[in-house]
Amino acid sequence: MTNIPGTDLDVYPLNLGTNIFGYTADKSASFEIMDRYAEAGGNFLDTADSYSAWAPGNVGGESETIIGQWLTERGNRDDIVVATKVGAHPEFRSLAGRTIKAAAEESLKRLRTDHIDLYWAHFDHEPAVPVEETLGAFTDLVEQGKVRYIGASNLTAERITQSLAAADRDGLARYVALQPHYNLMERQGYESTYAPIAAKENLAVFPYYGLAKGFLTGKYRGREGDGGGSVRTKGASVYYDERGKRVLAVLDEIAATHNVPVGSVALAWLRYQPNIVAPIASARTPEQVPTLIQSVTLELGPDELAKLDEASS
Repeated sequence: MTNIPGTDLDVYPLNLGTNIFGYTADKSASFEIMDRYAEAGGNFLDTADSYSAWAPGNVGGESETIIGQWLTERGNRDDIVVATKVGAHPEFRSLAGRTIKAAAEESLKRLRTDHIDLYWAHFDHEPAVPVEETLGAFTDLVEQGKVRYIGASNLTAERITQSLAAADRDGLARYVALQPHYNLMERQGYESTYAPIAAKENLAVFPYYGLAKGFLTGKYRGREGDGGGSVRTKGASVYYDERGKRVLAVLDEIAATHNVPVGSVALAWLRYQPNIVAPIASARTPEQVPTLIQSVTLELGPDELAKLDEASS
């Protein structure tokens, strides 16, 4: 386990993403995915109140509902670190104080728990809302015991630094973590803008899209000369260029050396980056869980890390 600095939360070095629960994974599959993850020693679930409102027939909160059912049926709430988010649910698209408090109550009901271990500010749709108002609502939730710690996800660097300054100045709840878009194919935005903040403020970092929407599993490769026509998803296809091919070639080489899946290497690379506590990655099926788990114990040498850095730069 790895400690989140500034907290008493010790988490598994792989954060299980659950955005597909209630979407492409039904309750049964979701339960099995969480069971396999927990059996391997995993204790850290990442969800959001908006998952998965985008799916036909869904309204948001489906992932939280399934997690709440699993925690209740398995009787393991005290063993699991639950992280959820506020700010993107169709009915709660705001980080205004009243919205945060109302959304938190709904999340607690769906999760069937009396507290959220790590509560993320998911999206900042209303720049006019003062950071002090947002942090004030989080502070009230912390003082009431409904939230233990807070983090910032898709917030601008300016809003994050303003929030940290306000928290220190006014004695408000302080962000302890960042959740950025970061992987071997998406480096510049995080490394140039957010990494310096994480280093200066000693913030734990939990990157999402650690496998670049599946591209870094090596499964979605285009055919030579057709511009990636055989790539299964549009999201993955954007990476299938010369740089993407270089990265996959190095991942293939390292994966073969260690006899592990390509995706395990990509996630392990993230673990070696400064301030990274646990990459976030999802499994669409229970059979994909071992790839995630193997990344936790995979040791990469300096030469291997250098090759990945060079290929992805």
